[in-house]
Amino acid sequence: MSGPGRSGERTGGRRMLVVGAHSADFVWRSAGTVAAHTATGGEALVVALTYGERGESGVLWKEEGQTEENVKRIRHEEATSAAAAVGAGFRAFDLGDYPLHVSQESVAELAELMRDFAPHVVLTHPEKDPFNPDHPVAHEAVARARLLTSGAGVASGFRTAPPSEFLAFEPHQPELCGFVPTVYVDITPVFDRKAEAMSCMAAQRYLQEYYAQRADQRGNHARKVTGNQDIRQAEAFHRLLPNVVGAL
Repeated sequence: MSGPGRSGERTGGRRMLVVGAHSADFVWRSAGTVAAHTATGGEALVVALTYGERGESGVLWKEEGQTEENVKRIRHEEATSAAAAVGAGFRAFDLGDYPLHVSQESVAELAELMRDFAPHVVLTHPEKDPFNPDHPVAHEAVARARLLTSGAGVASGFRTAPPSEFLAFEPHQPELCGFVPTVYVDITPVFDRKAEAMSCMAAQRYLQEYYAQRADQRGNHARKVTGNQDIRQAEAFHRLLPNVVGAL
């Protein structure tokens, strides 16, 4: 590790980091937003803390003689292909799912990744999910790593990156997770790329129709907010920190 100072001096476009508990989480909830980001020259990196090999790969376990290592291999290939479909890189921490435990060392590893990548925006799960034990754990780990990365936004005696925007993507059952959208991203021009990414996740094919419908629903909401009738699909997010603007 280098000495004190600020990283985040990388050149190029805006950088987006998406961290999911499982390898497919980013696909359902933010693949369109990632595609819109990379389509305008941004760089995106997807991190999966686990492959979802135990709790989210039921179709694969129906195959006779299936092994955990083979499930992980398949899930890695699926997620890598899905990330490529929306122009992103993919990295897996392989921490094990159901239950997910994120050690202090893994939080430090995630913080170091953030210092290196210096994202302008970070997306992850909301802090509450009564139906999935891994999602809140992922949120806590990402929030902690982000704080360690930025050094609380002040000068520090260790390497930091500038504070990023921080948003939660939409959970599967938003009403029961306390999720209230504060940002809609129009993904109409890149919805075909989201559809391609979803098609890569064969182990969870049953979710493809659900999230295509959700994109249509959020597109309807975005039309009502903006009056823009050209919006057909959208993804919803909740800002975990205020955004700062020069004027309204």
